[in-house]
Amino acid sequence: MTNQDEIHLKLMRLIEQNNQLSQRQLAEEMGVSLGKINYCLKAIVEKGWVKANNFKNSDHKSAYLYLLTPKGAEEKVKIAKRFLERKRQEYEDIKLQIEEIQNEIK
Repeated sequence: MTNQDEIHLKLMRLIEQNNQLSQRQLAEEMGVSLGKINYCLKAIVEKGWVKANNFKNSDHKSAYLYLLTPKGAEEKVKIAKRFLERKRQEYEDIKLQIEEIQNEIK
């Protein structure tokens, strides 16, 4: 799993939870720059994982409504599985390191 996968997973989760978040709000939620969000959104839209619909918001500005597509939902599950496997492996590695350190201390 790449760092990009992790960012895409988090972004798709946020969109799934609230598809009316602006790019600025998504950037704030993820702790990344607005440019990074724009780049990532463009990538997942091009892959067909997310659909961006234009709409007028209450302030008479153009905004986007982001929708997770069926293809995006499938990909989100695949990325989540890879993420979970990586975290499980990290957990096992850390447990071994803890055991080694505890043995050294004794």
